[in-house]
Amino acid sequence: MKSITIQGTKRESVGKKSTKALRDAELVPCVVYGGKETLNFSAEERSFKGLVYTPEAHTVSIEVDGNTIPAVLQDIQFHPITDKILHADFYQLSDDKAVVMEVPVRLTGRAKGVVAGGALRQSFRKLKLKAIPANLPDEIVVDVTPLKIGNKLYVGDIKADGFTFMHPDNAVVVAVKMSRTAMKGGAAAMDEEDELEAEEVKDQSPDVPTTEEKSTEA
Repeated sequence: MKSITIQGTKRESVGKKSTKALRDAELVPCVVYGGKETLNFSAEERSFKGLVYTPEAHTVSIEVDGNTIPAVLQDIQFHPITDKILHADFYQLSDDKAVVMEVPVRLTGRAKGVVAGGALRQSFRKLKLKAIPANLPDEIVVDVTPLKIGNKLYVGDIKADGFTFMHPDNAVVVAVKMSRTAMKGGAAAMDEEDELEAEEVKDQSPDVPTTEEKSTEA
């Protein structure tokens, strides 16, 4: 998995006053836990650009006071109005310790149901999984080609190689629904078929004289 580096400065004070001063200086209060000791540090908000504002998944190398700590982002808080980053939590990685993180889902192929006029619906853009750092995948690749209209692909259908999904097996990742266009097309086809059947019945019906014709004959 790709990794990005975040340069940090150790925080000596973690009070509200100190936190506000950091945010005013466009610095993000952060914490990394999971190791022998919890580390509180701050980092420039712009250093999060390649970690947060991207569809890709990354591990993080946190560099503080000459030490490098491998970690993954566990939680991040944004201001409800300005979207500025308020706080970030990291979890320190260990080679033999499994970690939970979200990984993007990439769809490949063109579903048969889409070719037939259906619409593809993706329920999960990312999937949460658990694995040791060496087995963390960059992405989960899902081939949707076999899916027909009405078909669904579940978490349990995806091969998990070296990791475990943190979702139930029956969670729907992607489905092919009947689109409005296809429904209208199907309805129109049915109407046309009904008309043809009516014409056939009419053509096959015996010629029965009407009441007026019977009176004339008499």
